[in-house]
Amino acid sequence: MRTPFRSAANMASRPIAASRPITASRRAFLVASAGGVAGLHFGRPAQLWGQTPVGQTASPGNSSGGEQAAGKAKSVILFFLCGGASQIDTWDMKPEAPAEYRGPFAPIATSAPGLQLCEHLPMLSKQAHHLAVVRSIDGTVNTNDHHAGYYYNLTGHVPDPTFLSQGNNRRPYPDDWPYMGSVVASRRPSRGGLPNALTLPHMPSPAPYTRPGQFAARLGVEFDPLYVHGSREEPLKFHAPTLALAGDVTKEQLRSRRELLTELDGARRQFEASPIERTWKQHQQRTMELLLSADTTTAFDVSEEPAAVRERYGDSVNAMSLLLARRLVEAEVPFVTVFWQGDDSLKKKCASAGSWDTHGNNFNCLKDDLLPEFDRAFSALLEDLAERGLLDETLVLVTSEMGRTPKIGDPRSGGSSGAGRDHWTHCLSVLMAGGGIRGGQTFGSSDRLGEYPQDHPLTPADIAKTVYFATGTKDLIATDAQGRPYNLLDEGRPLTELF
Repeated sequence: MRTPFRSAANMASRPIAASRPITASRRAFLVASAGGVAGLHFGRPAQLWGQTPVGQTASPGNSSGGEQAAGKAKSVILFFLCGGASQIDTWDMKPEAPAEYRGPFAPIATSAPGLQLCEHLPMLSKQAHHLAVVRSIDGTVNTNDHHAGYYYNLTGHVPDPTFLSQGNNRRPYPDDWPYMGSVVASRRPSRGGLPNALTLPHMPSPAPYTRPGQFAARLGVEFDPLYVHGSREEPLKFHAPTLALAGDVTKEQLRSRRELLTELDGARRQFEASPIERTWKQHQQRTMELLLSADTTTAFDVSEEPAAVRERYGDSVNAMSLLLARRLVEAEVPFVTVFWQGDDSLKKKCASAGSWDTHGNNFNCLKDDLLPEFDRAFSALLEDLAERGLLDETLVLVTSEMGRTPKIGDPRSGGSSGAGRDHWTHCLSVLMAGGGIRGGQTFGSSDRLGEYPQDHPLTPADIAKTVYFATGTKDLIATDAQGRPYNLLDEGRPLTELF
């Protein structure tokens, strides 16, 4: 049995600006997300970034975009609707289907001729001219569950048999395929300051059931995202739990200690041929840059935004996470992931963990809670990026680990009387905008009941390849522990028709 991957992002947390005093014996800093020594023995570092510069033609077999010019996305914001959003109640409605499938919601016209969305998305309907709605994704996994759904949709790779044999006990492993955000981040040069990939406002799901697929894994722990945490109780406060200076250590003292460490490193050069030692030095450098960078704290401070801007997004942690994502795009972070944070107060109402996993009371949960929060925040993000001239160079992607059963009724919540929708990995939709995408269009279709893809069937690999294409990520070659090259994603093709 493989040893579970222990990401350093799981280490004890403390805000950037620690408020409680720390004793002199603990005057040290916690390293960034991928900086834990425990993780160094598991990941295997590959190339620090691609051998093929962005914008040039990759060697045969490496290109994800053929002869067509790649997209122009400098950054990506991936908004992941944890739990499994219902495609048939949002952006792939079936008004002609029988009532036991279509439900009570009605479609409405949008700012894009011919593109309809759910009536409970009125604000997003005004931004639909920015959207490309892809409705034909077959994300079937052998377990039809969250773990495998996360993995498939975050990496583009079909889950291996361990997802079936281990179920919810299937942990992230060091030889998993890497998260698409880590791949993009690894192919961009380090700029200093903020890292190339950040994830907020939480790491799904609570340990020990951490979802596989959100880490760099075999690509190397140095490419793990930095996790920035927020909470529903204090939505304006974000902190990197694995990044903090001790309370009485100044940046000047840190610089002095860095000079001392440089001298001490001279006595350790016999270890520098070790891959683990090289990786550790990369973590040291990354952490030092983060701790000494003014961007580290200022970029996370959404309270600096005008009250009117915050009001437009809404007052939830998910809304503020999208606002923070926009700030990180302005700071030129290449990949920002926002995992929807559930509301514990909805657990009983929705027979779920408080997110989009609406096993019961699906329609009231969507109408009263999930859709209004999503509608306001996501429409604000699109509007904000467009007004600031950032949308054209920022790819925005909304996806989930699965769709929901088109036929209403989940046995776990009383069948049809419980008005829930169960897991359904066989058909889901994604939203794309910006980064060279032509807005106001749909691509592919599901069948008349919304059960399976019909026209232009796709898989999560096609979506991942489209992200790579949009960002100009052409080099998908990495090396294994023996130095042998392998392709990070053989399957799928980019949807160049969207650009």
